Amino acid sequence: MKDERNQNQIIRIDARNCFVESLNDAFGINKVHFAFASYDLNRPEGQRQTNNVHIYTSVYEFLELCRRLNNGSLLYQLQQQKSCGDNSPLYKTMGGTSAERLAQQNRSRPDGMSLSRTAQLICGNKSDVLFVADSGPGETDSKGLIVPKFGRNPENHVAVSMNMDSLGELFLATKTHYEAWLSAKYTNEIKSQSYTQIVQQNNVSEQNRGMEPMF
Repeated sequence: MKDERNQNQIIRIDARNCFVESLNDAFGINKVHFAFASYDLNRPEGQRQTNNVHIYTSVYEFLELCRRLNNGSLLYQLQQQKSCGDNSPLYKTMGGTSAERLAQQNRSRPDGMSLSRTAQLICGNKSDVLFVADSGPGETDSKGLIVPKFGRNPENHVAVSMNMDSLGELFLATKTHYEAWLSAKYTNEIKSQSYTQIVQQNNVSEQNRGMEPMF
């Protein structure tokens, strides 16, 4: 049977008519890749996807978020905010693609603006948290940060409802895979360096033997 699973997928968390999956294809650029999608099963097959947002967050920012999850500070913040009705994000990240980069890729927006992508963790009403991703028009500021300009009307919006256990599965599985990838990267580099050193040493030895007198 043909394996149709995304070969880059680490883990996928499903909610009602939507999901978020973690992928391992951006570790090489020090990013963690989350793909968000929503769908409508009433649509024809092949046309069911309604929204799609790809979020690339810094590995180091992600590892800090995992630390907060592990030591309980994220859960404590969640409980505190729920108790006082505070709806501010537990975590938020902003990114995207500049208008200049889009033009280079022949993917310019009709409005000529940058593409903004944001992700945030917010307190849920019927669940512990919502992992929310949005995308739409943005502007690049003086620091190179792409600031969203879509207000409350993003072009793409996916909100995945989950409990803290599911959030832990998503984050910690991703962290484990990143650490395994990093360990393999270092191992391969060490092997490559050792091979290069052996070749260089052999070359030096051959050169030295070639300089030995014939008598």
